[in-house]
Amino acid sequence: MTRAAWRWIAAGALLGACGSEGGAGAKADGDDASSSTASGSSSGATAPDSTSVATGEGSEAGTAVVDETGATTGEPPWDGEPLPKGEPGVWQWVEIEGAECIDGSPTGLGVRQGTGDGLVIYFEGGGGCFDPGSCSLYYSSFAHFDEDAFAALVPTLLTSGIFDPDEPDNPVREWSFVYIPYCTGDVHAGDKDLGGVPDFGGSHQFVGYRNFGLDLERIGPTFAAPSHVLVTGISAGGYGAAFNYDRIADAYAHAGPPITLLDDSGPPLADAYLPVCMQDQWRALWNLDDTLPPACAGCFDEGGWVVDLTLYVRDKHRGQRFGLLSSEQDATIRTFLSSGRNDCQGGFYPGAEYQAGLYELRDELLGDDPSFASYFLPGSSHTSLPFPRYTTGEVQGVRIVDWVASLLEGTATHVSP
Repeated sequence: MTRAAWRWIAAGALLGACGSEGGAGAKADGDDASSSTASGSSSGATAPDSTSVATGEGSEAGTAVVDETGATTGEPPWDGEPLPKGEPGVWQWVEIEGAECIDGSPTGLGVRQGTGDGLVIYFEGGGGCFDPGSCSLYYSSFAHFDEDAFAALVPTLLTSGIFDPDEPDNPVREWSFVYIPYCTGDVHAGDKDLGGVPDFGGSHQFVGYRNFGLDLERIGPTFAAPSHVLVTGISAGGYGAAFNYDRIADAYAHAGPPITLLDDSGPPLADAYLPVCMQDQWRALWNLDDTLPPACAGCFDEGGWVVDLTLYVRDKHRGQRFGLLSSEQDATIRTFLSSGRNDCQGGFYPGAEYQAGLYELRDELLGDDPSFASYFLPGSSHTSLPFPRYTTGEVQGVRIVDWVASLLEGTATHVSP
């Protein structure tokens, strides 16, 4: 079995480094959708039926400069070389000078030119490295990503779900795609050379945020004026998409396209559900003080920063659309976050408690926000976008793919059991 293929088999187990509910392992990415996509209620659900909370056309980025004629003005912020031009529909690997994995090896990105004028920037998922247990698993399968690893994904993962160019219901089937690999262990958010994990030997490059800065210098000149940009990813890549959304929106503000965020299974939960000690651990280990937006005052106060960043991005980029896709009791993310239980001593994370955190995020923290959309599946499975569940998953008569299409059209809706 190739190392790249193992990345996706191991993804669910990797996040569950601290154990799983009832002794059963967390489901890996791409588990059979039948267990989590049927309509109906899950124990403890508090959500209403599918309800539209906002309608309207996708709007220009709030930071774009608009003159008296309504035209968007400004200069592009990048000066890198365009990516090599490829045949439409064919994936190619491009090594990015200066980009490196946690083990110091070079890395790059994948790109597929489309026939349409939209752009998808997709952040790969796959766990994290922040303590001995998580780092041991991370190094076994995710600490290196090169052209061979990417080539192994092309005929499998990169032809299904949201990547499928032949699925007529896929709203982004004709768009260009950029695939941002994940081999830094820092949810694409770090900028720290030779960082050390306590009680885990060696030094490590937590440089996911820095890598994507190098990527963006090449992506921008290649796709200078897309009609729409979808920033998305799964699991750790969902967190990475959300973390990097602000810089992408700023980078494309001069062109003024709608820039939609779609986070699959990386929910920005409140401090009661995403322990502050864990957020502090990530901040110090991955040097997030240098990558969080300086203007996000709440991001640097005492307490957690995840919700503060979420609200800062929402407020700064009013008029855009933000979507969260998750299972109500995602076992993989729960076991990932279980390291933060009992003041970061570890412990069991109940499904009902996680579910309560999701609905608090939707109904209270972002409850009055017409730009925010959510789609919650019953059950405990993990991630949907790159798998058949993207088109087969259905809750309250609404398929995931149709909810995504509505989000891209500018309509934010809430769907739940």
